[in-house]
Amino acid sequence: MNALWLALAWLAFAVFHSAAASLAAKRRVAQCWPAAASWYRLAYNGVSLVAALPILYLSYALDGPALWQWTGGWRWLSHGLAIAALAGFVITSRWYDMDIFLGLRQIREHDRQPDGHEHFRISPVHRFVRHPWYFFGLVLIWSGDKTLPLLVSTAAITVYFIVGSKLEERKLVAIHGDAYRRYMERVPGLVPLPWKRLSVEEARRLGG
Repeated sequence: MNALWLALAWLAFAVFHSAAASLAAKRRVAQCWPAAASWYRLAYNGVSLVAALPILYLSYALDGPALWQWTGGWRWLSHGLAIAALAGFVITSRWYDMDIFLGLRQIREHDRQPDGHEHFRISPVHRFVRHPWYFFGLVLIWSGDKTLPLLVSTAAITVYFIVGSKLEERKLVAIHGDAYRRYMERVPGLVPLPWKRLSVEEARRLGG
């Protein structure tokens, strides 16, 4: 039952998170409460964090049978993968506008536009995978030991990364059009593939 309730909690979070991130929700807020529109991104991030933390806590706090544990050299490998994933988050953040991601620039500049205003650019990391943070997140969550509650959470987050990336890309296609469609055809979404990537010149031409 604990595992079931945990799965339902993640489902509720996923529905809220996806609905609130949609262009329709952002446009609705901009139309009905224009003064609050510039605060939307920051509020969205804050509410999402507050909603996710209790579920993450329960994933570790709930009792459940141990399903597998990394031992010996494999344990060192799992720790190495987790550290590499965390380093990946830090390193790749330099190619994101964190002020926009967090919602700070929107507040500072009183930006009430719901559709985003960044040009489509392809960073060195995005030449190999369209969603590097999702990729690093997958490495991080799958590299640890697993009890039943942790496995439920890991599986739920994995499914949400897959579905959420598709929903996110619907917005990106709506904003950037054919340029993003061509990018999707050339670069994998969640897991880098050595034979499917953009050269530096191709990234420059496609991203503008």
